[in-house]
Amino acid sequence: MSTYVALLDGGRREESIEVRQTGAGTFEVRLRGEVHVVDAYKHDYGTLSLIVDTASYTATLDRRDAHVRVRVRDSVYPIEILDEKKLRIRRATARFTVDGRQILTAPMPGRIVRVLAKAGDAVKAGQGLVVVEALQMENEMKSPKDGKVLEVLVAEGQAVEANAKLCVVE
Repeated sequence: MSTYVALLDGGRREESIEVRQTGAGTFEVRLRGEVHVVDAYKHDYGTLSLIVDTASYTATLDRRDAHVRVRVRDSVYPIEILDEKKLRIRRATARFTVDGRQILTAPMPGRIVRVLAKAGDAVKAGQGLVVVEALQMENEMKSPKDGKVLEVLVAEGQAVEANAKLCVVE
């Protein structure tokens, strides 16, 4: 069973979705405590034909990221679907503000695989500062603003806990 979070209304609403594949192209989907049987067929031209219980839907996939547009009759509903890890990373990143001193923290427990800046370096917003490996994926922690690195609080190979301080930028 895999768990995902669907962000609706531009991220203002969230729905937790549990998905279990039951066969080739068939799934059991739990949404709001109700279980639905879904039969999915992926067309070559980027759409999915879905039969959810007894209703038919078409979903158009945007392959650039997690955005999906679901067409139901004449209406299109934009949805962003993230797994729990991506949602945690997004929320950790959203905590940054660009005013004043900024402290980068680890979004989850992991290991420091690269330190890309040192104290005293001038950095640009979006420039990578530290790379944290967690759940077998590397996550580059980026500077939230143009500024100067005041402190680097971790070293390569170091294990870190969730919310551990990594770097300070002012």
